[in-house]
Amino acid sequence: MSQAPHNQEAGHEGPVKTTQQLVAAVAAAFIVPVTVIALLVNYVAAGSKGSSGSDALSAQATAQRIMPVGTVEIKVASANAGPRTGEEVFKAQCTNCHGAGMLGAPKFGDAAAWGPRLGQGLDKLLEHALKGFNAMPAQGGGDYSDYEVARGLVYMANGSGGKLSEPAAPAGAASAASAP
Repeated sequence: MSQAPHNQEAGHEGPVKTTQQLVAAVAAAFIVPVTVIALLVNYVAAGSKGSSGSDALSAQATAQRIMPVGTVEIKVASANAGPRTGEEVFKAQCTNCHGAGMLGAPKFGDAAAWGPRLGQGLDKLLEHALKGFNAMPAQGGGDYSDYEVARGLVYMANGSGGKLSEPAAPAGAASAASAP
């Protein structure tokens, strides 16, 4: 039951028969993948290849994305500018609430809402405008002279069915308004 020794080399032959073939196979196994990887890296790094019609990476699109949300403007009032008109005060401060009727504020132009208030007289309305009333803060939250607030109030009341006369300018405001 003994078996005869058999030749191990005879049954196991591979595709590589010489040393030169072995060196060529090892070199190809190393050089081909490295070359393919280098070409892929070169292709990817060659430049931005955005889709057709896409300008998401352009300088203008980037500037638009990082643009500030708001800006600050500082207006310096000139000494010769004089007091603001009633319409200017209304548009700058009062229109926020009285334009939309927010928090019970009578809307500009709504004679029915302004009627009972006009019946109280200019002095009472001016007191409310200067000191605040209900949800309205003093001067509507603005920074105006009492004369400018009165002009804004008269403009609003007259635009809503009132017949109030323009308030008299204080001595300092009259001289500033008449200056060239």
